[in-house]
Amino acid sequence: MNKTYQDKLANVQTHISNNDLSLGFRLLVDCVLDVKDSAFYKAIIALTEWREGSNYNESEYVDRLLQLVQELSLIQLNESNNNTCLLAAKQLSKRYGGNRFQLGPIDLEIHTGEVWGLVGENGNGKTTLLRMLAKDLKTEAGSLEFPFYTDGGTLYDLRTQLTYIPQRTPKWFGSLKSNLKFAANHYGIKGEENELLVLMMIIRFGLWPYRNHQWSELSSGYKMRFELARTFLRAPKILLLDEPLANLDVLAQQLILEDLKSLSKSISNPLGIILSSQQLFEVEKIADKVLFLRNGVPTFLNELEGIEHTEKTVIEFDCEATREAINTAFSSLKVVELHFNGGIYIVTFEGGNLTHKVMQAFIDHQIEVKYLRDISKSTRRLFLK
Repeated sequence: MNKTYQDKLANVQTHISNNDLSLGFRLLVDCVLDVKDSAFYKAIIALTEWREGSNYNESEYVDRLLQLVQELSLIQLNESNNNTCLLAAKQLSKRYGGNRFQLGPIDLEIHTGEVWGLVGENGNGKTTLLRMLAKDLKTEAGSLEFPFYTDGGTLYDLRTQLTYIPQRTPKWFGSLKSNLKFAANHYGIKGEENELLVLMMIIRFGLWPYRNHQWSELSSGYKMRFELARTFLRAPKILLLDEPLANLDVLAQQLILEDLKSLSKSISNPLGIILSSQQLFEVEKIADKVLFLRNGVPTFLNELEGIEHTEKTVIEFDCEATREAINTAFSSLKVVELHFNGGIYIVTFEGGNLTHKVMQAFIDHQIEVKYLRDISKSTRRLFLK
């Protein structure tokens, strides 16, 4: 369920009150972007400049954040049901590699506020599917519709709201800020609005310290953040991302994913997002739906329960105990199969929701576990087949 504007503000206040200041501030910026009021843009920019200066004081910072929340709570926004279909693909397919590889057929619909994860090993069609959805590649069969796009519009109008960001982004020249200002101007954002909105995007994507940097001075991760900032200036309806986490550290991956989840549910500009990634667990945590591709054949995460007729619990773990000790620990549980790939164990038990019993078995037999995860409903299972 999409949060209302007041729900979002209450969430911001909770995070600030619990001293989750970084997250609280980012979500506060989202609320300000929903309001679209230049006075609040200026307040956020002034607060950022002060926070980055020498007179910063955390107690005062918290007070100023809460004051902004209070002022924003007095605003009434017109909110609509943000659950409209943005993209509908039916029996989409394509052959390539001398007809040795076929992608699809694939059926999918993406709605406003949804984040889709696209996973699978390299060479299984993820990038091809994204480029087909972005209309960079022609489809050989099936249909692809964009309900928000009217017949009277041009292909340029569609491509303005349908954005594809590849893993390797092109080089640009000049400063980060000047490039964003140029992009905003290209999208018809001019004058004071151009300056304010560009600075808001710089702030939202954590680029403030780098706003005057050149392309060569940025890491790959910050170049991706720049691409996201430039994309959100155009207020897209659909955002397609090819491996956006590939060049980010673990913390940055989590931040970007949580940011995308929050921005997809914007009240002023909700959008649909499809992103491909090898970071399964991180993507599954925030994705509304997950599509797994193997040899071009799709499997949806919600179809996992239908793969087997009986309910099972699948646990992935790492420990230094012997196979004999592990078998003894699991003697009271019904083990369907136990595999070791040289790094981790994968064990399947008959019956669902047995994670707590597995953990208790390790405790009872004094087996120290370095890592444990329930992958019963994760696409990780499909990678292991």
